[in-house]
Amino acid sequence: MPVPSGFFSAHARLLELMPKDVILTPEGLANLKAELDHMSTTRRREVAARIKEAREFGDISENAEYDDAKNEQAMLEARIAQLEEKLRSATVIDASDLGNDLVRIGTTVHVIDGDGKKRKYTIVGSAEAKPSEMKLSNESPAGKALIGHKKGEQVAFSTPKGERRLKITKIEVST
Repeated sequence: MPVPSGFFSAHARLLELMPKDVILTPEGLANLKAELDHMSTTRRREVAARIKEAREFGDISENAEYDDAKNEQAMLEARIAQLEEKLRSATVIDASDLGNDLVRIGTTVHVIDGDGKKRKYTIVGSAEAKPSEMKLSNESPAGKALIGHKKGEQVAFSTPKGERRLKITKIEVST
């Protein structure tokens, strides 16, 4: 039976719309819940007050303050919906299930880079990645390369500046 034309592109678009699994550490879960709480209480009240104040200026059809406040409300509601969806589809990593034999989500890995510099990265899900805090996503080039490897192994991965190598010196369970 032949496959209808456009089947695969339609299927690909459908997959893009499906919620992606979100992998979180307990700390990441707490952070998302705190952000959602702040956005849905404090920020909502602040934006509602701005809208009310802007309405008091009179004709809302040509009121820049009103338009700005309504745009802020739309962005806030979109962020709240995004946080709720992440929490709904979240899988929380249980640190007690982790060992220090392999690099995986929820572990902290000590490495030496090609220049001899020692670094320490925590491997997290993409929802809580913060490279500036040395929290690497499991989907990042470095995170993908490190996952599944053991102490003493060397991994290589591509970056825009060329190939990078890291040697794993220690693996510990993140707390």
